[in-house]
Amino acid sequence: MAEQPADIGDKAAETTVALNPMMGGFNREELLAAVRMLVGKSATRPRATAKLAGRLAKETFQIVRGGSERTPEPRDRRFQDPAWTFNPLYRRGLQQWLATSDHLMSWVDELNLKELDHARAQFVLNILIDAIAPTNTLIGNPAALKRVVDSGGLSLLKGMQNAYNDIRQNGGMPSQVDKRPFKVGENLGTTPGKVIWRHPILELIQYEPMTEQVHKVPFLSIPPQINKFYASDLTPDKSVVQFLLRQGFQVFFISWRNPQKEHAHWGLTDYVDVLVQVSEVIARITRSKKINISGACSGGITTASFASLLAAAGDDRINSITFQVCVLDPKKEDSDLGQIVSENSLEIARKTSQRKGVLKGEDLARMFAWMRPNDLIWNYVVNNYLMGDSPPPFDVLYWNNDTTNLPAQLHSDYLDLSLEEPFARPGEVEVAGHMADLSKVKADAFIVAGLTDHITPWKACYRTTNLLGSENIDFILSSSGHIQSLLNPPGNPKAKFFGGKAVGESADDWLAASQETQGSWWEGWAIWLKEHSGDMKAAPKSLGNKDFPPICASPGTYVFD
Repeated sequence: MAEQPADIGDKAAETTVALNPMMGGFNREELLAAVRMLVGKSATRPRATAKLAGRLAKETFQIVRGGSERTPEPRDRRFQDPAWTFNPLYRRGLQQWLATSDHLMSWVDELNLKELDHARAQFVLNILIDAIAPTNTLIGNPAALKRVVDSGGLSLLKGMQNAYNDIRQNGGMPSQVDKRPFKVGENLGTTPGKVIWRHPILELIQYEPMTEQVHKVPFLSIPPQINKFYASDLTPDKSVVQFLLRQGFQVFFISWRNPQKEHAHWGLTDYVDVLVQVSEVIARITRSKKINISGACSGGITTASFASLLAAAGDDRINSITFQVCVLDPKKEDSDLGQIVSENSLEIARKTSQRKGVLKGEDLARMFAWMRPNDLIWNYVVNNYLMGDSPPPFDVLYWNNDTTNLPAQLHSDYLDLSLEEPFARPGEVEVAGHMADLSKVKADAFIVAGLTDHITPWKACYRTTNLLGSENIDFILSSSGHIQSLLNPPGNPKAKFFGGKAVGESADDWLAASQETQGSWWEGWAIWLKEHSGDMKAAPKSLGNKDFPPICASPGTYVFD
């Protein structure tokens, strides 16, 4: 049974969005070095290699004579077609691939490699194993062969056309999304609002109220610099912006500029400094001395730096702070990426982006795809080329493919954060012009993580609860992956979350004591925000003010860069 385009889109959305700027830390040269290391080890460790060959030959004999009991994982949708069970040829081919995969991974374990080399060897072998899966070829994919017969060969022609278009227009990578149905400002990012302040680094958007009265304390969202902001305003049914407006909040969003080579010098200090200016603009428009802020993913790192800077100066304008799928205290064991990246890798990445002026979003996306090749590459090879289908028209994937760059200095600063761990060493490391110390940040905090998030693993997100000086911290564990845990509007029948106060215990202890709730965590967040947003007042009749008049309609101009 072939995966349907909707299934492919959902799976990719769980694994691909909000790219980690650390992805620049593993490059092609080091990937090739890992391959060379494996080849060399196969020659210098002949006993381990001979044992591999012997075990594989023995099991191959069992497979050929029909004595193998190997079966794929029940959840592996690649092998759902009945032919993998009932056709002797296909069943034996599948069993041979499964056996080869297992024996190769066992062989790596027996080489007694250093920790870093072992992680890289596993990474390279996983890429190889996924690449040689029988479903990735026409002759080895019974569903694709049936499609050829059923379509009279038209699926082959469409597949070749899709491959040709990807070579010409998508850098040779299989397209993840049909972009044709979407246009930002027309059916994505359409909530009415105005750009009321523009800076070379960002545009500040104020949205039109949807209620007659609004809370006095405004809300500001700080998105990741590596993605465009309209993930929070994709469509009305999943728009965080519209949800907040309907709850009576004064909503402001930042739209970062997509930096080019001439902006290479923009660093974390510049981004934090402009946030100070943004908060002052909002204060003058709303006449509120307080502000609620929220930062997501890498935008959360900037948010934390901003909050730390203000706290160091004794400035208490931040009334509450929300962190969404954000890791402030990264450890190498948190993810597959951390285990294969070395300090040398990071320095190579730093020099590469400095030479180019930016870390290109499309390069990040390509590397990330190879971190999850089954979901982000081979799924689309089968769907687009072998089956001859178009990729799904999925709004989340459209946004994900609308990539942005990081300026070289900001990329370098993010790499420094991963090496120096300033938030875990309060008062010891300078960040954005001050000695970083989140223990001085006393504002109430609300932290959201995703249960199946492999980009910012939830236990790593939980460590933030022990960094802040806040006495009142709510932690929410949504049931989905990185972006789907955030785009979780009320009414989603699949939505559920764990929630509870964070009181200093470990992540596992917190989970054991927390309660599972069906539904969207947005509703609880709205109640929490209302408690931190002050009294109600009449909604403004116009956006901006005489000092900051509207410049243009949302979603602004920078979003189209």
